[in-house]
Amino acid sequence: MNTQLIICLVIFVATLISFILNKLPLWVTAMCSLGLLYITGCVDSATALSGFANTNTIVLVGMLLIANGFQKSSFVSKLCDKVIRLAGGSFTKAYAVYIALTVLLANFISSPVACYTIICPLIASLCDKMGVSRSRAMFPAMVTVVGTCGILPLATAVQQAAQSTGFLEIYGFDITMSAMDYFIGMWPMLLLIPLWAIFVGPKVCPQEPVVPIQVPTEARKGQAGTLTKAQDMASMLIFFGALILLVLAQYIGVDIWFICFAGGLLMVITGVLSPKTAMKDIAWDMVLLYVGSLTLGTALNQTGAGEVVGNFVASAVGGTTNSYVLGAVFFLVPFIITQFMLNRAVIAVFTPICLLTCQAIGANPIGLIVLVSAGSLTAFLTPMATPAVPVAMAQGGYDLKSLFKSGWIITLLIAVVYIFYTMTVFPCF
Repeated sequence: MNTQLIICLVIFVATLISFILNKLPLWVTAMCSLGLLYITGCVDSATALSGFANTNTIVLVGMLLIANGFQKSSFVSKLCDKVIRLAGGSFTKAYAVYIALTVLLANFISSPVACYTIICPLIASLCDKMGVSRSRAMFPAMVTVVGTCGILPLATAVQQAAQSTGFLEIYGFDITMSAMDYFIGMWPMLLLIPLWAIFVGPKVCPQEPVVPIQVPTEARKGQAGTLTKAQDMASMLIFFGALILLVLAQYIGVDIWFICFAGGLLMVITGVLSPKTAMKDIAWDMVLLYVGSLTLGTALNQTGAGEVVGNFVASAVGGTTNSYVLGAVFFLVPFIITQFMLNRAVIAVFTPICLLTCQAIGANPIGLIVLVSAGSLTAFLTPMATPAVPVAMAQGGYDLKSLFKSGWIITLLIAVVYIFYTMTVFPCF
């Protein structure tokens, strides 16, 4: 290993320890990590600052503004009242309605953070009206978004299949993949994760916030919903307009970041959010946490950490002919690494390793490709995994320890089901 790789791994371990100990605010640790990576030469200036202009960062800020504006509308309160009445006053039944809605949104919108910030105001209103702590509901909803995203054979799955087919062609495999392959290999998550979120998640999550929940300024002052009729209408039009555009983004050629950027800006221009409170209501500490984490993940990728681990895995499993052993390796290793690196980078590293391994042992790669994708895209235990996690931490009042405590059961279930089910329907031999 070269010097840069060793330094990067040391900074990574130190950052992780600081996150776990939680002696410093998480965003301070993330920013210190960013500074150390630059000073030691692990990243250049452009890479160190790229997180501030990353499309996911823009989506995160824009969707926070859209969500804060929508939360003030009369629609949220009226919808919540109606759902509660239909559920007979049962929080579990009402929450189940929102989880079902979350699954649908996660398969129509390719950005998990955009999807999650859409559902957040609805769940926050439900919790507040029924006297239930938000910390019980926000994490399970986030897991649902991340864990069920792109499973149905729609645009996101089609895109994944096209990328995988490209890899197969490059490495000489005379087979193709379709969106249905991903659906067949992953559909149990459409049942497992929502059921966990409804019946188990609220019980294993903290019953009260571990850290203070960041509530919009107007809500803290008891002024939520005090909009003029024109502003109330504007908040709903902007929200649902953004929702429709997010669903159609891949078909109309508009980038998701711009939809979120424009929607957030319109919330301020129309007076739904005042300029002063709009800036206060953005969870800047969570934004900085994500930016710093993004830089660390990029550094791990650029210094070759992912490739080192991947090559080790390939050599370790090169001789086995057990589909379940191979499945465990090519799900668990990407799943773990994606907690700290960009998921697309992990897929880019491990898909070729998977194909080279399959070539060496004469295995069918379809199931393993599905597992690499599933492992890389279902990470939710650290703020580095996806920008949806920092949003959940702010909305639910979680720290890193509470994320692990809340998520270990569903993590184990997801791993077991994926490995045994996917390798059964798509065996390697």
